[in-house]
Amino acid sequence: MLRQYDSLVLGSGVAGLTSALKLARFGSVAVVTKKTRAESNTNYAQGGIACVTSAEDSFGLHVQDTLTAGAGLCKEEVVRGYVAEAPERIRELIDTGVRFSERGMAGGLDLGREGGHSKRRILHAKDMTGREVERALLAAVERHPNIVVFENATAIDLITSSKIGRPGVNRCLGVYVLDNLANRVDTFAAKVSVLATGGCGKCYLYTTNPDIATGDGVAMAFRAGVSVANMEFIQFHPTCLYHPLTKSFLISEALRGEGAVLVNDSGQEFASRHDPRASLAPRDIVARAIDAEMKRTGAACVYLDITHKSEAFLRERFPNIFAHCESLGINIARQPIPVVPAAHYQCGGVMVNPDGATSLAGLYAVGEVACTGLHGANRLASNSLLEALVLAHRSSVEIGRTLLTASAVPSVTEWQEGGAGDPDELVIVTHNWKEIRQIMWDYVGIVRTDKRLARAERRLEILLREIHEYYWNFKVTGDLLELRNLALVSWIIVQSAKRRQESRGLHYTLNYPGTLTVARDTLVDRRDG
Repeated sequence: MLRQYDSLVLGSGVAGLTSALKLARFGSVAVVTKKTRAESNTNYAQGGIACVTSAEDSFGLHVQDTLTAGAGLCKEEVVRGYVAEAPERIRELIDTGVRFSERGMAGGLDLGREGGHSKRRILHAKDMTGREVERALLAAVERHPNIVVFENATAIDLITSSKIGRPGVNRCLGVYVLDNLANRVDTFAAKVSVLATGGCGKCYLYTTNPDIATGDGVAMAFRAGVSVANMEFIQFHPTCLYHPLTKSFLISEALRGEGAVLVNDSGQEFASRHDPRASLAPRDIVARAIDAEMKRTGAACVYLDITHKSEAFLRERFPNIFAHCESLGINIARQPIPVVPAAHYQCGGVMVNPDGATSLAGLYAVGEVACTGLHGANRLASNSLLEALVLAHRSSVEIGRTLLTASAVPSVTEWQEGGAGDPDELVIVTHNWKEIRQIMWDYVGIVRTDKRLARAERRLEILLREIHEYYWNFKVTGDLLELRNLALVSWIIVQSAKRRQESRGLHYTLNYPGTLTVARDTLVDRRDG
């Protein structure tokens, strides 16, 4: 089925929904999302949004904290621009209906503090900020007559003019999309396509991300010839709940901002041995400190102790975390919380300019899928939703100019299934999925070596060939498409990690423990594959 829209947005997190709302001023918008419209990394974001709103804070301090965390790879002009623009984007969110936590009788917004921040500047909705932002944006999207949301729809690949044999400048013309419920491939044609597909946490065995985070946008852009940058910088959140009855449950950094302390199984504080900021050091340092402590003691986890706070305070400030832990028999006011590091956020991604444009005409990328230069080698906590809001706004302004000058939705070639048959052995998909995640966890995790990366590369290349053959011989399914993207993005991460022969930010290798004088981006594109 052929579907035509002025704008096409892939993803329904804060970046995708904000983009859709802003692009709807210029014409029709289709939002394509893999699961339900509320299933996104945004919906799981607990901490909040970093933004200067206090007289005690300043743009200069926020910029400096971001640059320090980014370990020399941030683009300073991008950082300064995004930080300065953040308050206006926050005002728009509030106007949309987002209800941030306030300070009760004192009035004003309640500001949290997280690792790497020199001041309290985290706007939050208790410990469910992402859910609150998603709620308000979805309500606005559902009211808008120019926006249509397609759920349970998995993007297969970008449609480019070169792919369908059209002469002239190569540009993105739309996307082939699998309707998972109808088991049919639809062809979406659009003047402009926006990747807002989130990250790739499911490349790893342990992650705070939902199951949808399979790196789809990075993989599709790479296959279309767009360069991908700095994918070696995978942020491992230091504190994912460690419990046999739960998975992927994040224990927000905001707990450490309120004084929670990391301790080992003997109750001893250990983070201060690795950094004077101790439990409030940036995430890469804290994650490595936990990893080192677990290796030193042989323990399966460490603990986050906030028992010095009252139960009343913790129930009020962290209702979601308190209730979830309590359901597992852990009262966080009386017992330390068992935690382990887990893959959380990709700081690299599809190369874009400060307005979200890629090197492929007609294609933009916003949110976690994009590499703007804001995060550098390590994302400062709660700068991700800030980036999504600012980049969605900037790209919509740029796209508005494009849409106003584009005469019509481009014509495209519809999907051709050819002689592909039904899949014969789905165990191949499930087995390869598990193997990729184990490889990445064992060989491309918090601490790396040349030998581990070489092992990962060899095995991933075998898997990529197997998956490629399977893809072309059988009809596509949602699971197969995610596996195809997961394998490719894992390979890209390995290629990026191999090329960075230093330790910087989130990339730490025992073979090159020092940091080079000059910081450079790591670029990988289709010619490397």
